[in-house]
Amino acid sequence: MTKIIAITNQKGGVGKTTTTINLAASFHALKRRVLLIDFDPQGNATTGSGVNKEKIIASIADVLINQEPIDKIIIKTNAGYDLLPANSTLTAAELQLLKLEKREYCLRDALRLIQNNYDFIFIDCPPALNILTVNALVAANSVLIPMQCEYYSLEGLAALLKTIEQLQHSVNPQLQIEGLLRTMFDGRNRLTQEVSEQLLQHFPNQVYQTVIPRNVRLAEAPSHGLPALLYDDSSPGAIAYLTLAGEISKQNTVGAS
Repeated sequence: MTKIIAITNQKGGVGKTTTTINLAASFHALKRRVLLIDFDPQGNATTGSGVNKEKIIASIADVLINQEPIDKIIIKTNAGYDLLPANSTLTAAELQLLKLEKREYCLRDALRLIQNNYDFIFIDCPPALNILTVNALVAANSVLIPMQCEYYSLEGLAALLKTIEQLQHSVNPQLQIEGLLRTMFDGRNRLTQEVSEQLLQHFPNQVYQTVIPRNVRLAEAPSHGLPALLYDDSSPGAIAYLTLAGEISKQNTVGAS
């Protein structure tokens, strides 16, 4: 069964796109069939996958608004996974979505054509709880929440969890929390340690054991259009995401048995 995971946090700069790209690459390295959906008008997941967002002929916006067949828009990346790209045209598409009936279901309905072609589909959401994010959460089986161990992150997490609960009751009762991922982690920082301990205390079964460290090579990789695994596979960031992929894979194998 295809696992569709929305990667979201309304707070920007928490490593959301970095997580999406590197998980896609890591699962491809584990021989899984992977699709990455760039669902952010900034198009950073597209660029970070080595695709020029300004030169793409069609994007996810054409799927949502013009009902273009989704399989005609998908691009194969040099990293091995498939990509449904995005650019600034998604901003106009977002405004048009608001005028449609059943606008929350557009992505879910489009994915039905191709989702069985993949083992994992990762959706990189915009850093806002808007109609695009709602579409992603309606289409997804689960939500992966990257977050820095900072005080304001806890407030943002509470708001996001409330939104997820509302969607569970209204449009997607199957939606689950896939996990909470601690990113840009520096164990030497006292506040980082304190927030991490609070997360483990309040969400003991949902915080991943794997943490993503602050890592220069991980930060450099997107400017080269590569996931860390292809940019420097020996870097701590690349190893951490490969470890996380293994943890998620094991989690889903156990859950399916």
